[in-house]
Amino acid sequence: MNIIISGKQLELTDGIKGAIEEKIERLDFYLHPETEVKVTVSAKKARQKIEVTIIPISGPIIRAEDIEENLYAAIDVVYDKLNKQLRRYKNRLQDKHQDNESIRFQGVDLSDEVDFDEDDENLEIVIERHKKFDMKPMSAEEAVLQMELIEHDFYMFRNVDTDELSIVYKRRNGGYGIIEHE
Repeated sequence: MNIIISGKQLELTDGIKGAIEEKIERLDFYLHPETEVKVTVSAKKARQKIEVTIIPISGPIIRAEDIEENLYAAIDVVYDKLNKQLRRYKNRLQDKHQDNESIRFQGVDLSDEVDFDEDDENLEIVIERHKKFDMKPMSAEEAVLQMELIEHDFYMFRNVDTDELSIVYKRRNGGYGIIEHE
């Protein structure tokens, strides 16, 4: 597992890096050795934020973040979120009799470490609606206007500058974001 730790507006001490690595390495038995884990730590006044993104060789990207006054508490919360997500994903793979080489589950006891809500265990993904629509090339600004007009939280469009599919979305803290293919 390749752990990349970076700080924004914060000098990362060896203690902080060590605490992050210790927690993330506990997830090692879930992940393929070549999996990349990106950790970003930032601080604004008394709020400490940690974001962790697990980028597997194949399969879905797994992400968790938390904001706390105490960075070490935020690290613990993010670890718990990631552990729960990886377990849930593992259960879904087993239920569907699928395999994913990026997530390893040999020798993992799932019985007592994380309590699931009953709804989580029996969660089945049901796609309730399917939409198709024509995409005219437009700028990101035009896409945001379209998104606002249809009162959605996101909008997929063909970017006029790159001719690629992109998605604009409303951010929780205000403003907008854009997702583009790398």
